[in-house]
Amino acid sequence: MIRKAVTVHTEHGLDPHLAGALAEYALKYPCMIHLIRGDKEVSAKSLLGVLSLEIRHVTELEIICDGAGETEAMDDMSEYINHMTS
Repeated sequence: MIRKAVTVHTEHGLDPHLAGALAEYALKYPCMIHLIRGDKEVSAKSLLGVLSLEIRHVTELEIICDGAGETEAMDDMSEYINHMTS
């Protein structure tokens, strides 16, 4: 299991379109991918889970990847989040 902190920078937060794109991107990987905001942890592969984090303009998240391909998943997910929210 590996963990990494990322910061989401968007003008209006993660809207349903961006949250859906993130969840769909996470589905590419066989490992477990979770996002943590504060005391709430959700599957990154769940649109409703990602939306429930209520990600705003500048939000700190932690990504957890566990299982087959976790290193690749972590690298790609953190890069994807940084790219989609810059």
